[in-house]
Amino acid sequence: SSREVENIFENSDMIIMLNQAAGDRQILAKQLNISPHQLSYVTHSGEGEGLLFFGNVILPFVDRFPTDLELYRIMTTKLGEVSEGAQK
Repeated sequence: SSREVENIFENSDMIIMLNQAAGDRQILAKQLNISPHQLSYVTHSGEGEGLLFFGNVILPFVDRFPTDLELYRIMTTKLGEVSEGAQK
């Protein structure tokens, strides 16, 4: 419900928003006062791209994390890469 969403945002100091489905984008835009231009950063965005909310500040970001690092291998959520790593 809308009240539950509001409670979550009111209790969050920071929000990281990645690519969002159309219906979710509209709900989030209303709840977080996101402009149409800012929404473009979470509309069909690529991996590691989105919006960072901290207080009243909204920042677009792009994170191109190197995929050849051990840390990437440990943190990846791509199942295909996890199973490939297990075979090595």
